Amino acid sequence: MAIGVYTISNRMSEEIKSEAVYTTGEAERVLKISNSTIKRLLKKGILRANKVGGQYRITGKELLRIISPSTERKAVQTYQKLKKKIKEKIKRW
Repeated sequence: MAIGVYTISNRMSEEIKSEAVYTTGEAERVLKISNSTIKRLLKKGILRANKVGGQYRITGKELLRIISPSTERKAVQTYQKLKKKIKEKIKRW
């Protein structure tokens, strides 16, 4: 496997090329997630993109970053911190 390329296996093999630029629709298809999930990831800043002519463009490098295990670990850590803060606030009530 080449560096910067991640192959997703399904009926048809599709590669994420690190230097390519993807639309949100293409990113949805490659990551196998819904339009609402893409929007949520963009809104929360989890998935970074540039807006060109009113439409988002996402680099392949960014797609590779989001599917990496380290990104998942960071998301879990962020969730745990948020959960702890919420529990502390609830205790004060």
